[in-house]
Amino acid sequence: MTGVVKTSNYARSVRVAATVVERSGRSLVQIPAPVTGVVTEVYAVERDLISPQQPLFEIQLTHEDVVTAQTDFLEHLHHKAARLAELKRLRKIGSEIIAGKRIIEQQYKYDEAVEKVEGLRQGLLLHGLSKTQIATIESSRELLRKVTVVAPPFADLTNSDQRFYHLQKLEVRRGAIVEAGSPLAVLADHSLLFVEGQAFEGDAQWLFRSVAEGAKVEVVPTSTSAVSNDPLRLEIQSVADRFDPMSRALKFYLLLPNEKLTRSESGQSGEKGFGGDFIGWKYRPGQPMEALLRTEDTYENHFVLPADAVVIDGPNAFVFEQNGDNFDRVDVRVLYRDKDTVVVKRNSRLIGSVIAMTAAFDMHLALKNAAGGPIDPHAGHTH
Repeated sequence: MTGVVKTSNYARSVRVAATVVERSGRSLVQIPAPVTGVVTEVYAVERDLISPQQPLFEIQLTHEDVVTAQTDFLEHLHHKAARLAELKRLRKIGSEIIAGKRIIEQQYKYDEAVEKVEGLRQGLLLHGLSKTQIATIESSRELLRKVTVVAPPFADLTNSDQRFYHLQKLEVRRGAIVEAGSPLAVLADHSLLFVEGQAFEGDAQWLFRSVAEGAKVEVVPTSTSAVSNDPLRLEIQSVADRFDPMSRALKFYLLLPNEKLTRSESGQSGEKGFGGDFIGWKYRPGQPMEALLRTEDTYENHFVLPADAVVIDGPNAFVFEQNGDNFDRVDVRVLYRDKDTVVVKRNSRLIGSVIAMTAAFDMHLALKNAAGGPIDPHAGHTH
């Protein structure tokens, strides 16, 4: 690949180790059993894509207290309805015929029935039933024998219509007897993660400088298998209030918006249960990264080139300038380099020239092998 040489500025950076991590209290959601019972259906498997309110489990109620609480609730719903009907009848007759005291007494009995029903409703909530399930009992006048456990809404509703959970861990199987509060599954929301960086004492000053200036931090994946090594510019979310006693590093956290990579249907269309959508993410917890903390050193109005564009051979450094179908070697002076970038001193001869931005060292070796000895600096190479 070739590119045009132009001048630019480069702010020198120090590299610190970093790792992609989950957001504590946000990325993982524990799904507990709301009631004691038997798991009769499991609607998803590990790694399935899960939407909020999507059914996950069906639990058959077995706890006697929950059954009794529902029975009491239905009984007092009947009493409440009877009290209301009698109150309406007395009011319809009128206070001129029926003593007002009798209407007041009936109103009191009705208010008592309302309070009792509401107390029993709160009891059912404490037993683990949802408001929707209690409303179903009230409208159908039937006991609830099974409870459907669904995925919860996102704690942070930002872009919730484009976000999904995935089922990270399944804790139970069909036929399992579970108690209220016991774990059923763990859902993960990896749409937004953290990059956890570690700045040692000598580098912490550059971290605090970025915080004070509100500057974003560049981050690059270190794995050779990474989807892309293009730098990310991430916002600093927080800095630890103490140095880690084991690593002696000051940890800081950068917000990392994630990207979906795959979404494929793995089961039969319309089948309830196994075979939901699977989702893959570009960035995953545990992935090694490097964070670049900018220092005060800045190179202004020089050539900033990728490392693969410059050959360092002992005390010499050079690039390959395109000359028709050939590439000519041009000596340059290196002011700074790291594993990704080389800053070359400004040379008016090269401004606007086209040079090889990649594989410069391969071209150097090819010239060396063809010459069978020292390379003629003016020798061309057809590329």
